Amino acid sequence: MAPRFDQRLDAKEIMDDLTFSGKEMDQALRELEVINKWLGGNQLTLHGIDQLTKSKTNGQGLRIVDLGCGGGDMLKLIANKARRQNQKWDLVGVDANPYIIEYAQDNTKDYPEINYQIVNIFSESFKEQRWDIVLCTLFTHHFTDQELVRLLHQIKGQVRLGMVINDLHRHRLAYYSIKLLTKIFSRSHMVKNDGPISVLRGFSRYNWEKILQQAQIKDFSLHWRWAFRWELVIYNKS
Repeated sequence: MAPRFDQRLDAKEIMDDLTFSGKEMDQALRELEVINKWLGGNQLTLHGIDQLTKSKTNGQGLRIVDLGCGGGDMLKLIANKARRQNQKWDLVGVDANPYIIEYAQDNTKDYPEINYQIVNIFSESFKEQRWDIVLCTLFTHHFTDQELVRLLHQIKGQVRLGMVINDLHRHRLAYYSIKLLTKIFSRSHMVKNDGPISVLRGFSRYNWEKILQQAQIKDFSLHWRWAFRWELVIYNKS
């Protein structure tokens, strides 16, 4: 069946299986770190943090959570950023897959400022937690529009400064490019399978604007970035 680009795909990825583990997961996490590094996606999240902190705080003592943290790659970059600025940030990675958290802990063992939680973000125990900044990097496409509306409503009551969302633009060129690149370079069945599906589960500008409207969020910036990413920064003025 030919892929559709006019609407978000309602399908699961291998990554959505919270029991998936082992060497195949290790290989996928290593490859995802390389993909995000070389396609420039990581810089969007770092830029979003700058947007939230530049006028509202001196940056000291920030408490930042990365939802769907994967192997902890983004948290390492954020920790390095804080170290360069001589700032102390409390960084927490959240994932519902225990194996991924175990991998991330080993991957970031040289960063004592990074801690992890195995928790469902819709659970009552997570809802009780408060943060300065909430990050979602290549995470939101795993949810339906209505689940995202629910999540954004929830986060509004948990965050002080705001939220940074960095996720995929659903586009024909992005789909066929990732399909070709993973076929040539990837050794991971998961990456070859999930990469194209992730693009089809990604967003158009209309999708994001509709979700934000339904979540009653008005103070935000939404920008398209290379390569086929949306940088969404949500500001909390309450």
